[in-house]
Amino acid sequence: MTKGRVTVVDIAKAAGVSKSTVSLVLQGSPLVNEATRAKVNVVMRELGYVYNRGAANLRQSGSKSKIIGVVVNDLTNSFFAELAVGVDMVVQSAGFVQFLSNTSESLDRQQEVIASMREHGISGLILSPARATEAADLKPVVAAGIPVVVAVRNVQGAKVSSIVSDNREGIFAGVQHLASLGHRRIAFLGGFGDTAVFDERLDGYRAAMAACHLEHDENLIIPSAPSRAGGAEAINRALAIEVKPTAAVCFNDAVAFGVCDGLRANRLEPGRDFAVIGFDDVIEAKTAVPALTTISVDPQGMGRRAAQLLLKQINAGKVEAEAIVSSVRLVVRESCGTGSGDAIGRRHA
Repeated sequence: MTKGRVTVVDIAKAAGVSKSTVSLVLQGSPLVNEATRAKVNVVMRELGYVYNRGAANLRQSGSKSKIIGVVVNDLTNSFFAELAVGVDMVVQSAGFVQFLSNTSESLDRQQEVIASMREHGISGLILSPARATEAADLKPVVAAGIPVVVAVRNVQGAKVSSIVSDNREGIFAGVQHLASLGHRRIAFLGGFGDTAVFDERLDGYRAAMAACHLEHDENLIIPSAPSRAGGAEAINRALAIEVKPTAAVCFNDAVAFGVCDGLRANRLEPGRDFAVIGFDDVIEAKTAVPALTTISVDPQGMGRRAAQLLLKQINAGKVEAEAIVSSVRLVVRESCGTGSGDAIGRRHA
């Protein structure tokens, strides 16, 4: 087998049938009896064979696939919708079509959708990996010679290209800004604690707290689902701490919106009674009430750059892994207030 690819000939040998019989099974032909069909299917699963339907069609048409697979871990987060829009802007202008799928953080679902996309002959894959994705999970795609770009979350040891934001620097800037406004008790809210992105952002938080000579308190670090509901849960836990925080940097904008919801449920006004900073700068951040101070990543721009990186590899006809770390910037709006470092203390005195 070349480059790890399993061929129809390999299947035929392992199943003890002819190549033409395997082809008939793949085509769903009624000419093959059920016992033989079942045996061939078992061998294909055992060998990890993926039937490339797109390639089969392309062999007849003589053209190349114009399909790009885009798989994200949470399409309910508007960040990923914006990222997909950015991808589409580039691939569409290059004559490609985007196949978009959502995994909802499921590794099994991720494996299924990637296998399905391979069946349809994708020319390349842009993936924001589900939690706990490992290099071995991407090995079949890489072995098949399909260019891959992982976005947002890196996969340690995977021989694929990547584009991520400067997570550490972003959170560092957010904490510094809150400290400059007089806040001493600053919380870090939201995010799954078993992801590299969480680790990088938490590292930025800890480094900034130390640089600003603020007391380190592990109680102020509250992981939660990186969603609006997770943010509401995290702020409720933060407000239950004996010495309450007066401000928070949030794992992402979705968490920050949830934090604002939770503050209002506790009769506290974000931006006046408690300072909130998000991370991403999704479209809604500017129009939220109050407008959200956040670390701007430019989700659409990240999507465009991921697509450009992928198309570069497709056009080159070879895979050369590149790693891009996108710069970020603090965008100050109303949700962080103008220096109310003891507001919560006054309200709860």
